[in-house]
Amino acid sequence: MNKREPLQSNADNPINIDEKLVEEGIAQLASEIRVLEDWLEELEHSETIDSEIMAARKSYHDMLRSRREMLSALHKHAGADIIHAKR
Repeated sequence: MNKREPLQSNADNPINIDEKLVEEGIAQLASEIRVLEDWLEELEHSETIDSEIMAARKSYHDMLRSRREMLSALHKHAGADIIHAKR
């Protein structure tokens, strides 16, 4: 399989994505998750709690959940690619 193969769909492998692109996506999401966790930690130790901080906390939690879901999906895809490559 050519690593630069375009996105394709078939019965055995729904989507082929460049391995390097998946690795970069995983690294980017992991980095974003660390930043969001740091921001949430700072908000948790904030001396003031107002509506702006509450809104930021909710927004950061939503973004964190979304990033974790995307990261999980990429890990599953990367694992599926490894299985398909071994066949």
